Amino acid sequence: MTDWLSPEEWQAVALSLRVSAVATAASLPLGILVALALARGRFPGRQVLNGIVHLPLILPPVVTGYLLLLTFGRKGLVGQVLDQWFGIVLAFRWTGAALAAAIMAFPLMVRAIRLAIEAVDPKLEQAAATLGASRPWIFATVTLPMILPGIVAGAILAFAKAMGEFGATITFVSNIPGQTQTLPSAIYSFLQVPGGDAQAARLVMVAVVIAMAALLLSEWVGRAVARRIGGA
Repeated sequence: MTDWLSPEEWQAVALSLRVSAVATAASLPLGILVALALARGRFPGRQVLNGIVHLPLILPPVVTGYLLLLTFGRKGLVGQVLDQWFGIVLAFRWTGAALAAAIMAFPLMVRAIRLAIEAVDPKLEQAAATLGASRPWIFATVTLPMILPGIVAGAILAFAKAMGEFGATITFVSNIPGQTQTLPSAIYSFLQVPGGDAQAARLVMVAVVIAMAALLLSEWVGRAVARRIGGA
């Protein structure tokens, strides 16, 4: 692939893979907790939390990116604290692209894990509770193994979504080659210049292959984990 793609194109692909991997890994623990709260929790504000989680699916991505810029920019409420106290700058950095990708992919991750949790028979957890097991132990030994296919599927779908994120990313971190120019941003840039169609077409093919591979991997891993759990 390195011979087929130019250094600039390969740089965009590599950055997208890096951003997507960081976005997925960083958001997965929170995704499990939020999915668990939405699936089993009974607390005031549950529907509000559900709405906030799914808001990025409804809002235009540019709006999400603008809200990120207002919040995590150098002069934003959170961004100013991160910059002055910890020296962390997210706006116009690849880490900011990872944050934007994580937020846009988070609803898909949570939904997949939530459906897996809701499919678990509560009687199994109740049986463990009657034997004196604590809630954390029940989750670790009963619930977690059964929802593992959903976690894997959610993580892979989130990774694929992060790979294709464009609107929020370009609004929050711009389109800087070698720093914040991800695969979709590079495709957009090539389409704006004369003679860039061939480069854009190559990157489109790469994007399609990665997305299809992620979907197939999600199905295969989910079934493999389910078979292993069923045979255990």
